[in-house]
Amino acid sequence: MGSKLLNKEVQNYINANLKTDLHTLLLKKSPFPEVSMQEIVQQIKGKQVAEKKFSFLLKEGILFPPQLNLEQSSSEKTALYKSEILKGKKFIDLTSGFGIDAYYLSRNFDDITLVEQNTSLLNIVENNWNVLGRKAKFINRKLEDFLNENTEHFDVIYLDPARRDEQKNKVFLLEDLSPDILEIQEKLCSISDLVVIKLSPLIDLKYLVSVLPGITRIDVIALKNDVKEVVVFLSNENTDKIICNCVNLESGEETFTFRFGEEETAESEYSEPEKYIYIPNHSILKAGAFNLISLKFGLKKLHPNSHLYTSSEKIENFPGRILEMESVDSKSIKKKGQFNIIAKNYPLKPEEIKKKYGLKDGGDQYLIFTQSKKGKIILKSV
Repeated sequence: MGSKLLNKEVQNYINANLKTDLHTLLLKKSPFPEVSMQEIVQQIKGKQVAEKKFSFLLKEGILFPPQLNLEQSSSEKTALYKSEILKGKKFIDLTSGFGIDAYYLSRNFDDITLVEQNTSLLNIVENNWNVLGRKAKFINRKLEDFLNENTEHFDVIYLDPARRDEQKNKVFLLEDLSPDILEIQEKLCSISDLVVIKLSPLIDLKYLVSVLPGITRIDVIALKNDVKEVVVFLSNENTDKIICNCVNLESGEETFTFRFGEEETAESEYSEPEKYIYIPNHSILKAGAFNLISLKFGLKKLHPNSHLYTSSEKIENFPGRILEMESVDSKSIKKKGQFNIIAKNYPLKPEEIKKKYGLKDGGDQYLIFTQSKKGKIILKSV
């Protein structure tokens, strides 16, 4: 597939149709006997995804895999974050995929190995790394077979397990993944001092800690307040301390760090709304640091289940949104224009609130529908 797609005439046709409706394009006959229209559309989709997700691949000579592989790949931003953490001499990615993580993670290593059982996908990655001037050993094997035969030791092992059933919308358990980390953990830790695993943002952290021994660190990574992945660090070190880092990339917010388990003994003070309302970023909410964030910044919670915080004086450097607000009654907001509507610990969803009060989305003002310990409240930005 690769060499034919890289022909100049084919590439010119692909670039000329980047904004063409792909469904319409698929109904047409390919102008190139040696390249199908499906292959052409695959490359167009790849370039469209790359523009938003990994723009460094928008170069001449780069090939793109099918849609599923693109969706499963890390973004350039999250891969870059992980690359700033890891370094050493020998690195191996046991589930290479499209190789975005491997490309960035390998920058701080001398010896790089990529393992991938999908032959065509690995060929695409090898082509792209050659174009980008990056060297590696490319091994086309099943992960389990490679582990059974391997005699090398690595400074860092990286894995991004795939879902066993691609039809599943949610993955909560490690045994739902391939490979099953619980089955191969002992082998992994015998050939490396550090194993780094990328997991779905849907994984439950308490469950994770309860079933996977050897965890020393968990990073909850959000990009512009959208949680993208949970990254787990396994080590042979004997430690009962698990550090949790809540990261919100491209927000300008500092990382919120705590020791896993501290939340269980932390207690918050409660208050009715004061001048400022604080909404933690989603990485902190995912990590469940509901009381710790309150203690760290000297804030009071509105309600145990609202996860909104308040103070009379503005607290700077809070990792999330800070709004100056006042309490209002429902009569004062009916058909009053555009608002960004937030509902937390409230019986109605934003769409239902808009319909009930005749409100429209947008504008610069905020409405928060929530509860304090005294009951339901509505807050409006000042």
